Amino acid sequence: MALDFRFSAEHEAVRDTIRRFCAEQIAPRVARAEEDEVFPRELFPMWGALGLLGARYPEADGGSGMDKVADCILREEMSAVCQGIASSWSAHAHLGTWPIWKTGTEDQKARFLRPALAGTLIAGFGLSEPDGGSNIRAMRTRATKVDGGWRLDGSKMYITNAPIADYLLVAARTSPELTPEAISLFIVELPNPGFVITKLRKEGIRCSETGLIHIENAFVPDDCLLGGRTGTYPLILESLSENRVGVAANALGMARGAFDAARGYAAERLVAGKRIGDYQAIAHKLADMAADIEAARWLVYHGAWKVDQGELDTALASKVKLVASETALRVSENAIRILGGAGIMREYPVGRIHRDAFVYVIGEGTSEIQRNLIARSLGFKP
Repeated sequence: MALDFRFSAEHEAVRDTIRRFCAEQIAPRVARAEEDEVFPRELFPMWGALGLLGARYPEADGGSGMDKVADCILREEMSAVCQGIASSWSAHAHLGTWPIWKTGTEDQKARFLRPALAGTLIAGFGLSEPDGGSNIRAMRTRATKVDGGWRLDGSKMYITNAPIADYLLVAARTSPELTPEAISLFIVELPNPGFVITKLRKEGIRCSETGLIHIENAFVPDDCLLGGRTGTYPLILESLSENRVGVAANALGMARGAFDAARGYAAERLVAGKRIGDYQAIAHKLADMAADIEAARWLVYHGAWKVDQGELDTALASKVKLVASETALRVSENAIRILGGAGIMREYPVGRIHRDAFVYVIGEGTSEIQRNLIARSLGFKP
């Protein structure tokens, strides 16, 4: 049977829609949002009205009934314009909603999922902790059962959307044992008197508001335990694996944005009456960048297709994320080199993209973590 690598007409329509939206609504907001380090919240209801927050969720749950390929197209196009804005979209449209869609009760879907997909509630996902790094099993935040609900105590670090969220999914231990069954997810409505959220200032993805959360004696009612059950650690791992494909699409978009800027500059900038892109050193850099992006693109969309087939495994998710994030970092650095002094001027996007790309060789599992996971699939134990 012949292989067909073309996007469907529906996928091309999604790309056209998000490109227009980016040109008309996101691009004009980027400079101010990045300078002020404030996310333009009015984008959420706009996204919701166009069905862009629920692209990959079923229509019965308030989504648009599309797939992971469509999700990755949205991410790629937004990230080519502004990764800070795309990062907040990602934390909301996947991490803050996917677990509720996957495991939530009908009441939880009605109260949180559907409004989030409509853009009337802003969501986030509280997993990382100051002392835990990438080791989920070292989690210290705990949940203690009390009458009518749970009391949460602990802290969360680097939580996207925390300063602007209407609710967060928060991972906590429901028993002291260091086992997967001891980790559960809670839907925490904000503000909550037990949550103190401090906004963090960052070098990258500046307009994506990120928070440090101190949690002390925070009450969460029983009906906000996700799915009405404890032991949702496997769901967390599944969510993170799939999201690695998603953030790889974000990285692909960043690489493409940096490449487009460098290519345009190389076509216009003259040295000694000759376009700099016609000098072999610059032309070879651009050729390498184009090849890297093409390779990353096919790996990203292969990963998205695997998600839609129900065949994504941890090793493939790690390969997709590793290749795409490292590509974004390498391509954006070369873009700065091509622009020279102009590359560090805010008039051009390549410096911002390079700062943002660094986030994605660290966040969602560092490149070292991805290599460990891939190596384990090969039978080794780093």
